[in-house]
Amino acid sequence: MEISKVNCWKAFRSLLFQLDSEWAHDLTLEALGSLSHWSEAVEALRLGLRAPQRPVKIWDLEFPNPVGLAAGMDKSAKALPVWRALGFGFIELGGVTWLEQPGNPKPRMFRAIAEEALVNRMGFNNPGARAMAEALQEWKSSGAWPDCPVGMNLGKSKLTPLESAAEDYALSLETLSPWVDFFVVNVSSPNTPNLRKLQDKSALSAILKELNRRNTLNRPILVKLAPDLSWAAVEEAVEVGTENQVAGWVAVNTTLARPEGRDGQSRRGLAETGGLSGRPLRSKSLEFTRRLSDWTQGNVPIIGVGGIIDADDVRATLDAGASLVQIYSGLVYEGPGLVKSILQGLRQMEQQKEEILR
Repeated sequence: MEISKVNCWKAFRSLLFQLDSEWAHDLTLEALGSLSHWSEAVEALRLGLRAPQRPVKIWDLEFPNPVGLAAGMDKSAKALPVWRALGFGFIELGGVTWLEQPGNPKPRMFRAIAEEALVNRMGFNNPGARAMAEALQEWKSSGAWPDCPVGMNLGKSKLTPLESAAEDYALSLETLSPWVDFFVVNVSSPNTPNLRKLQDKSALSAILKELNRRNTLNRPILVKLAPDLSWAAVEEAVEVGTENQVAGWVAVNTTLARPEGRDGQSRRGLAETGGLSGRPLRSKSLEFTRRLSDWTQGNVPIIGVGGIIDADDVRATLDAGASLVQIYSGLVYEGPGLVKSILQGLRQMEQQKEEILR
């Protein structure tokens, strides 16, 4: 972003950061949702944030660029057209569960500003799969559907017992398959009781088998892993995924680990219960991406997510073996020009490399 735009964003961000984190998120999402219904404004935003194209083709899907919006930012498809206008090459909505649920008690989202991090214990607050399908159908009918792949993050309903998880995920998949291009199975959120137990070999296998059986439209199914798993558990998950023809992996979800806070504000945020996202997750995400790429011999696409703030982070993630990347916390801290800045940065790196090789 140009200096003036950077300064404007920093001023606006400082105002938002005076508000409760979830309140600021909801306020921003409401504004973007309203903007999404104004086609002229969406087009103006798209033109203003136009960035170099960097097409990628995976799963027979055409991605305008490899930088995507991570799950958790838009859980009800409220601002679907705007995400593409901001430059994202793909969009992952959700997490959504079969049953509508309010999530955990508030407050449940916190900042650690000095660390460029967020802590959340949202608990899959969402309108439910059927309401989500209705929202997506409305966007399709409106003609405002984005020209990029749209995926859906699937979680387990809190009221559904673990032994019925496969059916819970499958009902959501069946309901949403007509409207989205791929699915991410979320068995790694730390904010639904016992959900991470579904990463165990038998539980994950049962879920994937049922999803494959019900996946009549052959949507790619990916699995999102927790960064707190042991390497032995990750390798076991990869074996289960291979046996069940998983289309890809998402590395990684939020972590329960904590860095040391640099100041009082950060220490207070980091002391809250929940999953940590943002800059401190960077090294763990990279290591997971490298190991997954090695264990799958580079034959299964990986989406790298966690602590991606700039073009250097994206370049490192792609070099580690990822095919695509996603952003969440980076957007909160760096603002709406982030995707454009990243793609411009990648282009500059490539041009510099070409000049050196000449």
